Amino acid sequence: MRHLIPATVAVFIALAAPVAARDFLQQMVEVFTPPTQHAPTPHKPVPVAPRPEPRPAELDAAPAAPDMVLPRPRPEHLGEPEAVPEVAKPAEPVVAAPVAPTLPDKPVVPGAEPQPEPVAPQAAPPEPDRIYQTACPALTTGAVEGKILPPIHDGQCQAQSPLSLTAVSVNGRMVPISGAVTTDCAMATMLPAWMADVDGYVWAKDNTRIKSINVGTSYMCRNRVGGSSTETLSEHGFADALDVTGFALEDGRNINVETGWPGTEEQGSAIVRYAHDAACSKFMTTLGPEANAEHHDHIHVDFGCHGKSCTARLCE
Repeated sequence: MRHLIPATVAVFIALAAPVAARDFLQQMVEVFTPPTQHAPTPHKPVPVAPRPEPRPAELDAAPAAPDMVLPRPRPEHLGEPEAVPEVAKPAEPVVAAPVAPTLPDKPVVPGAEPQPEPVAPQAAPPEPDRIYQTACPALTTGAVEGKILPPIHDGQCQAQSPLSLTAVSVNGRMVPISGAVTTDCAMATMLPAWMADVDGYVWAKDNTRIKSINVGTSYMCRNRVGGSSTETLSEHGFADALDVTGFALEDGRNINVETGWPGTEEQGSAIVRYAHDAACSKFMTTLGPEANAEHHDHIHVDFGCHGKSCTARLCE
């Protein structure tokens, strides 16, 4: 045993010598080595998640199902239970129509004049359809007196721009017509020239003037009368014809076609026949007492078309 202790010590010394020499060298290196400029980065501690606490055992256990309690039987002397009446569903609310807002009442000031109530704006009435008509130069220049009428649409009888005439300019003065004449612009244009010729003849022959013009039919929706074509629509149906029955003179005489045509000079035979002949040079159709029995009391004039080019004149 004694021999083992020195041997063990020797071995320990032998092993410790190199370790001591290594530590000595390490200390010398640290002494002579200059310190570094940057301090070493300290190590951050790694957070350690806390451990979950143990779950109580009573929470993991499933809840026990409660014991089901059955209702007690109804006593026989009370009978069957009454049926519970059904509750009606509430009706849907009715939405009232919107009411126009009303203006609040204005405060009444003593001694102040009452102010009119505001009037609600009304919708503008629809504009009427435009009527396409033609102005007549004889009316606009004063050759005749009258007014334009609404269009005439009576079956086949048509007149888009009819006129109502009340007087005619004759040699510088207005000569009235016995009755309002409904005619067209063509008749209104030629009538003053015709009457000017007749008035000039009366002045040259009897030294008097035409005081008024007596007329019969102007516009009338009908067929022709007399002759061979009685089924044709008359020019009266187009407001394009006029029947003149005579003239009232300033000397007091009243010349009628019915009595003057077959009558004497005193009855105005020359004046009536001159009026017939003067019309033949101005109108497209002129019919007098010699044309047929239907024209025995008037002179008929119109602007009806005769011939292929509507340039022929009919004078009877």
